[in-house]
Amino acid sequence: MSAVRSALDSAYRAEWGRIVATIIGLTGDWDLAEECVADAFAQALERWQRDGIPDRPGAWLTTTARNRAIDRLRRANVEQTKLRERLMNKTAELPHADLDGADGALDLDSDSDLGDDRLRLIFTCCHPALALDARVALTLRTLVGLTTAEIARAFLVPEATMAKRLVRAKAKIRHAAIPYRVPPAHLLPERFHSVAAVVYLLFNEGYDRTHGSDLIRTSLCDEAIRLGELLVMLMPDEPEAGGLLALLMLQHARIAARVDEDGELVALDQQDRSLWNGALIRRAIGILERSLRRREPGPYQVQAAIAACHARSTRASETDWSQIVSLYGTLHEYWPTPIVELNQAVAIAMADGPQAGLAHIGALDLDTALRDFHLLHATNADLYRRLGRAHDARLAYDRAIQLSTNDTERRYLTRRRDE
Repeated sequence: MSAVRSALDSAYRAEWGRIVATIIGLTGDWDLAEECVADAFAQALERWQRDGIPDRPGAWLTTTARNRAIDRLRRANVEQTKLRERLMNKTAELPHADLDGADGALDLDSDSDLGDDRLRLIFTCCHPALALDARVALTLRTLVGLTTAEIARAFLVPEATMAKRLVRAKAKIRHAAIPYRVPPAHLLPERFHSVAAVVYLLFNEGYDRTHGSDLIRTSLCDEAIRLGELLVMLMPDEPEAGGLLALLMLQHARIAARVDEDGELVALDQQDRSLWNGALIRRAIGILERSLRRREPGPYQVQAAIAACHARSTRASETDWSQIVSLYGTLHEYWPTPIVELNQAVAIAMADGPQAGLAHIGALDLDTALRDFHLLHATNADLYRRLGRAHDARLAYDRAIQLSTNDTERRYLTRRRDE
């Protein structure tokens, strides 16, 4: 039973978005696709215990979801006739899969068709007819399979609020007949920033998981980088596409050093930098430099420049914190948010001392959502600790632990508090 659940968990992380995008491409029905994929996972829990885990779980799940969609459409009323015909015409070209065996027969090893489906899914979710927050949330739900709670956490809003946004977004796509496609070249620029925001949040969820026992979901980071590469190919003249890709690569290059052998979080200044991926760092810096030469700066290029400051430092003590403070000031011009200012406060504390960092935080106009943001309290706790204010540090650590939703982060904060 544990082996099956583990296999299903791995398949969910790696395959959910691929399968949902494929079924939406076949049916054009978003709710139906999600329901059929969920049914496939439920059926797998029963069938894999009886028949064994298939050699290619993604193929098995896709075939099962597809067949479930066909059955649902066959039972639908007459108004769905055209949709059923479209599905049958498209699936007629696919080879038959023997679901009684341990493995599905679909050839899903190639990324070409599925990659196209996932890219179409993102661009459909990011149609300008949808509100920006709805575009990002819908893609994270359908492509990544994040729960409504996880998405709500990323947006710092209540779960019920996010659930309503998702329902409204799907209804808008249905009623406005928004096409499921990558738009023509002349329409790409108006979609770029929405798509980039999705890829950015997708990577962040993989790099610093909102919920669960593991800090990192490498499959999400890999998927975000793959999509970032596709954006650069689609829009080679958009410097922010290169900036985004460079940022993701520079962050990804440090993943091996972010947790120790026991899966515990390792702070940036304590990481073994020999574990950083030097080849990926060099490639990312090359991409960033090509983007910067176009002299059309933007927030992703600035963030990549900040990441490059860290990546170029062979030791933590060599980090150019003054340059990072300046870059965060530039970033704030693009994204004037309290979170950017909080990150700048950390850099100020490293450049000018913890008291300067606390003074910067104290001058911020913090909204209600950020007051309940665990990293605000974790930052305060670390600065109090460095100043020797043990009582204040413990109180701030307690609050950060209470607000954190990731088990690995909670254990790290608990260790720091107990020290």
